[in-house]
Amino acid sequence: MRKYQEVLVSTTPRIGGDDDVGEIGSIVGFHLRLAHGAVYRHFSETFADLGLTQKQVSILWLIDDRPDIAQTDLAQLMRMDRATTMAIVNRLEARQLLVRGKSLTDGRRQTLNLTDDGRTILERAKRAIRDHESWLKSRFSDEEVSKLIELLTRIHE
Repeated sequence: MRKYQEVLVSTTPRIGGDDDVGEIGSIVGFHLRLAHGAVYRHFSETFADLGLTQKQVSILWLIDDRPDIAQTDLAQLMRMDRATTMAIVNRLEARQLLVRGKSLTDGRRQTLNLTDDGRTILERAKRAIRDHESWLKSRFSDEEVSKLIELLTRIHE
């Protein structure tokens, strides 16, 4: 089966007069979708040379912050089901960015740790994230960034 890579452009060209979207302009979810799309496109461009997705970067970062984390605990932190987490971990393991091990306290649990290559690519990803975050936060004051995080947290808590 042939895999296709999605090609993303930095922005969708605006068309004169497209600011008036009518009644849908008052729908919060509509604006969240547009904002998510813009952030996702910029993230994808920033990370194109690393070949990592947002979820993969998050998983590498969490594993680095929590050596020997169990895969089930990782799934809970990411708020993802175990099957999705396992699929992502499998891809990262295939790229030799992490290794699975046995828990010293519970033989039924697998632990996860980064390899040297995993730590190296995570450091590159962190630099890219700083660039991405700088781009995103440049649209807001420091106070607005804090408020935005607070408001968005209410949605996903």
